[in-house]
Formats: sequence, C-alpha cells, structure tokens
Amino acid sequence: MTRHLRTHQRALDSVVRAIAAGDSPVRDILAAVTPGGGKSLLPVIAAARLIAAGIVDRVCWIVPRDSLRLQAEEAFADPTWRTAIGHAVTLRAADNGPDLCRGLDGYVTTYQAVAAAPDLHLSEIRRHRYLVVVDELHHLPALSDLDPLTAEEAETAWSRAVAPMLESATARLLMSGTLQRADGRAILRLPYRRPRGFRRVREIDFEAPGWAVVGYSRRQALAERALIPVTFGAVDGEAEWIGGARTRRVASLANARRMARDALFTALRTEYADAMLRMAFDACRKRRAERRIDLGLGPTDSAPGLGKLLVVAPDQTAAWRYAATLQAWAGGQDIVRVAVSSAPDPHGTIAEFRLRPDPSVLVTVGMAYEGMDCPEISHVACLTHIRSRGWLEQMVARATRFDPLGGAYERQQAVVYHPDDPMFRSFRTAIETEQGVRADLPAGMPGEGGEAVPEGDLAAVAAETGEEAPGEAALASCDAPPEEVAERPGRVIVPLRSSATEVRFDTLAPGPDLGPVVGRGGGPTPSMLERSLRDRIGQMVAAQVVEDEDAGIGAARRGLGYHAYNAALRRVLGKSRATMTLDELEAAVGWLERNRISDHLHRIAGDPQFRWSSRRRRA
Repeated sequence: MTRHLRTHQRALDSVVRAIAAGDSPVRDILAAVTPGGGKSLLPVIAAARLIAAGIVDRVCWIVPRDSLRLQAEEAFADPTWRTAIGHAVTLRAADNGPDLCRGLDGYVTTYQAVAAAPDLHLSEIRRHRYLVVVDELHHLPALSDLDPLTAEEAETAWSRAVAPMLESATARLLMSGTLQRADGRAILRLPYRRPRGFRRVREIDFEAPGWAVVGYSRRQALAERALIPVTFGAVDGEAEWIGGARTRRVASLANARRMARDALFTALRTEYADAMLRMAFDACRKRRAERRIDLGLGPTDSAPGLGKLLVVAPDQTAAWRYAATLQAWAGGQDIVRVAVSSAPDPHGTIAEFRLRPDPSVLVTVGMAYEGMDCPEISHVACLTHIRSRGWLEQMVARATRFDPLGGAYERQQAVVYHPDDPMFRSFRTAIETEQGVRADLPAGMPGEGGEAVPEGDLAAVAAETGEEAPGEAALASCDAPPEEVAERPGRVIVPLRSSATEVRFDTLAPGPDLGPVVGRGGGPTPSMLERSLRDRIGQMVAAQVVEDEDAGIGAARRGLGYHAYNAALRRVLGKSRATMTLDELEAAVGWLERNRISDHLHRIAGDPQFRWSSRRRRA
C-alpha cells in the first residue's frame, strides 16, 4: 500500500507504525504540508494504525470551519483508501449533542463548537484514549505568548478550549499548511527555540524530544505531481480616489509605493476589478471549451474535469456585484454561485461547487479559501486586499491540486490573476525563498521590552480583516459589507475610478524544502547564501530610503540617508549584517518585510559611533 502514498504520507505511516510497535516514544506529530499537498489522508493513516495497535480507542478531528467537517467524513469513508489501507474506522460530523461519537470510532468537530462547549469535549477526551487531530493549527495562538493585561479573551477562545483536550489526549497529530501567524505570535503547543544570539526571533525546534515532524514542501509536491505549477497573471492598473480631503491618483499599482494600499482598495471596487474578472472568466471559459472538445461534448454540455473559477472578493457587497457581472456574461446559463455569510446556505453552496459539474463559478470572501478540496478549480481571481502570506498561500492552493478527471497532468492549468501591487510581490518572493518556520517575537511581550511593531506590508492588511480572529470572526470581518464611503484604519477613502493597463504572466518557482537546505546535493554553499542574503538586505534598505524620501517622511525630514538607515537597522538587530549567521540574516530579511526603519531612527540619536562615521563620510 505504501508505494501508492506520497512522500509525507509514507513518512507518517512509518512514524505511526513505530509508535504502534512500541519502538518510539513520540506522541506529538507535526505535519507541515504545503497548502494543496493533501493532508486529509494523514488522520486516516494515523487512526487506522493506532486503533489497530490498541494505542488509542477513538479519534477527534478538529477543523477550522463547518464545511470542512464533511470533507473529513469523506476522507474516512473513501472506499478506495478503506481498501488500500485496510481500515474500517468511521467518524461522524458531530454537533454539540450529548453523544458525540454515536457508537462510531470518533467524531469531527470545529474550533467554534469546542469553544462553545469546552467541558463537553474535554470530558469525552478524558473518558477514552483519544488521538486528537488539529487541522490548520496556525489559527491557535500560544497562550503563553499573550499579555494578560492587553489580550482580549476573544483572541484566545479557541486556544483555551483546545489546549486541555491536547493535554488529555493519548496522541496528537497537528497539521498546518503554514507554520507562521500573521500577528507573529507563537502557535499553540509547537516546540520553539531561540536562535543563539538573536533574542527577538523564534523558530520551530524540529528535534524536540517526543516530537516527530513530517514535512512536504511545494517542491516535493511538484516533483511527485501532487500539485500543478502555478502561473500568476499580475494585472497592473491605475486608480483615482479621494483621501485626506484631496483627489489622489496612481498610474501604476506596481509603482504605487506608500499609496499602494489605498490604490488597491480603490481598484477592487471599481472598473479595474471588472477588467480582471473578465480576464479570469474568459480564460476559464476557454479552458472549459478545450476540455469539451477533448471529451467529445457539445458546447454547453457539462461534465466533471472541465475546470472551474474561484473568485475571492474584498467584501460582501463586492462579492454580490461580481456575481451579477459574471452571471450577465454567462449568457443565460446558471453557472455562478455566492458563498458568503449573508447568502442562504453558504456551506451547501460550497459543497455543490465541489461535488457537481455545475456551478462552474464560485464567488466568496473568506469561506472557501482554506482547506476546500475542489481539484476542478483551474483559475482564481484574487480580488482581495489581504496580503498575509498564510492566507494567500491557502487561496492559491485551491487551484494547484491535480484533478484525476481533468486530463493529462501536463495539460492541466492553475492560473491566478492578481493585482500587481508591491505587497503581493513580497508574498511571492517569500514563498519562493523562505521556509516559513521562523517568526519575529511580537513587540510588547512580557519581559521583552520591545517597541510597538509598525504596520508591515504583509501583516497589516491581514490585521485589517481579522485573519487570525477566533470563532467566525475571520469570516465576519472579511464578509462585513462596507459603507458607501469606505473606511480604512486611520483614513476615509472615496473610490472614484480605476482601470487595468497590462497583465504579465509568470510561473511560480518551486520554493524551498522544509528544514535545512544548506549543503544538499551541490546546492549553494553557506558563503554564497550569506552573500546573497546580505545583498538582498542592502537592496531592501535602499528601497525603504527611496520610498521614504519620495513620501517626504523619515530620513528626508532629517536629511539622513542610506548610512543612517543602516545604522538604525544595526541597532535594532543588535549586530552588523557582516557578522550575522545565516539564521540571523534570514530573520533580518523577515524583519525588513514587516517593519519600516524610519520608525526606528530615534535609536541612533546620540550614538557616538554614528556621529563619528557621519563626520568621516562628510569629510
């Protein structure tokens, strides 16, 4: 059977077989699987082996939203895998009724359900020997990371409910497609360590005792043809809006710099959005027409494997407008559905989109981006202003799964249309070059004495939409309908007009493997990697100097430049980049992506070394 499994599935099978045989003390398994790489079979393998060996009696699988409960049930009921693995384990999608398992081998529940009745679930876990599976663990912040004086209870509602269940479980399988949170906090239960000499950065300890780590990178998934390569259609455009009592305009989203967020906010609600929708709709329709010819179908016939379009909107009002526009283009065919919290039966709509040939277009805001298993999705229109790396990775992954009914692997498509703004470019650079296992410690933590972290390109927009909020807050904040005059934090914007000017297609690079990559198979040497990272840091510092000078802030007001920014960065990081280790250089790149050096220039006030070096430079 194992020869039919992917790399991460075989690795997990080996781990649980060792546990079942009594050869391993491991009771915590972390499965770090690239989004779209296929995590849903891992709980089935673990449950089948551990129940058969008598290590556990039952399984509890916790998922982040209700629509994923049905997919979890399907994973255990799949007849192909029941035969291949040789298991008869059955789980039910449970509500918070008095009998969660109803005579079966376990149950599937949601974070929200556990938080609503924590005692019910905890007493069930304590009555039996349970394997507890937590899906998309990154939604749960570590409780020890939060300052009790400032943290709202809502932030930790899920973590406080799930943590005792994990403590009481016999074995734990923790799964995530991203090992970072947008707010920089630690993730519940994961083992962390501080890199030596770099106290404001934490990274996951892959060698912690009692833990086994199963990794599956995008590079591995592409090599095994579990994922399809992604082609990005970066759409540039212009935008005009009223902000700060004056009319503002940018001729290019790609060069909008510090006005990028306001320009993006405007573009997603005006003509630019319609132009991108049209590109994605026409491309998907062309794909479906080609597949009909391959299958010998008529021009309006429907069948599985033709390809589908997922549209991710910035808010509910925009979602309904997009859907009406798409339906008008469909020429009378009823092919468009909307899955938002104000729609009737949104979970049923998602299930219909997943399991039937039609509808072929789904418009959503936040409900269908994470964990939705629909291999037919071939095109995505990313019309959201969220720029959190984890959020966008999950969204892109909806189109990257291989569709067994979609024809030959080489002919399958995964095309993502997106605004060509600097924040999205930063996201793409991050997933092509970073492993995603390190994070800055959040400022202001007890005992850290840090300053408040300024708004960053990737995290700030996610914070505006509440990406990591507990319960259904993530959906509620994303789905909230805007007012006629839209408000962003700190400013009011009246969108006027926009247009798309050009589109550039580019294929996403495979990205790094999980864990250390230095010294493998003729790869780059440590000195080459250090030199590359130092050069990248220098370019990022120079870019911030230019952006701030153009905006008339920071250095420009004080007549400072590249030298001052370098000096401030050295004070923030505690050492010169010339003496940093590889880990420290990577952490420095991450810090620069989330912070502005201009907010830290006060650190060099009165610095005698900076004054001396400045005098030397002037001389």
